[in-house]
Amino acid sequence: MKIQRLKDFTRGWLVGDFEPSVLKTDKFEFGIKKYQTGDEEERHYHAIAKEISVIITGKFYMNSDVLSEGDIVLLEPGESSKFKCLESGYTAVIKTPSARNDKYIIQ
Repeated sequence: MKIQRLKDFTRGWLVGDFEPSVLKTDKFEFGIKKYQTGDEEERHYHAIAKEISVIITGKFYMNSDVLSEGDIVLLEPGESSKFKCLESGYTAVIKTPSARNDKYIIQ
């Protein structure tokens, strides 16, 4: 058995085709993301990967929707999103496949 800490991984990403990872694979990425009130992510899209975000705790604004505990968002390749944390919380995120350099910022 090996025990690790979430804080030791880059922005909460645990599984995928990157280091460090608990499991290295190109099939998918998985992360537990912690956000503080006011944290934002720039509008971006993925050309290859689908992204599923599950709101575990907190409240978030994504595009024109307010999301809270239990909400699930599926973003298809090419579909953009802008994200802001309204109340501190956690999200669980799955992207498939784990495609390197597949994040495109929209200015």
